[in-house]
Amino acid sequence: MTMIQLAYVSRPFGFDDAMLNGILIDARRSNARDGITGALICRADMYLQMLEGPRDAVEAAYKRIERDDRHTEVRHVAGCATEARMFGDWAMRDDPAQSWMWTREEVEDGALEHVTEDEVMAVFARLAKSPPVPARS
Repeated sequence: MTMIQLAYVSRPFGFDDAMLNGILIDARRSNARDGITGALICRADMYLQMLEGPRDAVEAAYKRIERDDRHTEVRHVAGCATEARMFGDWAMRDDPAQSWMWTREEVEDGALEHVTEDEVMAVFARLAKSPPVPARS
């Protein structure tokens, strides 16, 4: 079985805690069922997500995300075959986009449109090594 990592960026539509909690509940349930792990970095102006697992399952999850009206401007930004997961213990790790990310002004000025695959993979590598933030309530 070929395992892949796929990362995308998008902009939230109608971002609030209730919507984010709905996304996380849906993702964790579907990902646990489909053998997908990953992380979602989120804030009011952007989502950056990595999905990892069996190629068919990850690609199907990405297609669902592209159709999800809670996301706009969904764009694939990184992907590769892999033998090791970064977020193997997480059906979907949630992170509130710490300060080492782009500023809101940088996002408004197009940072997400110009981000490189190496930059995206570096963000997730840092996140994988950092302690998780407390769960949202």
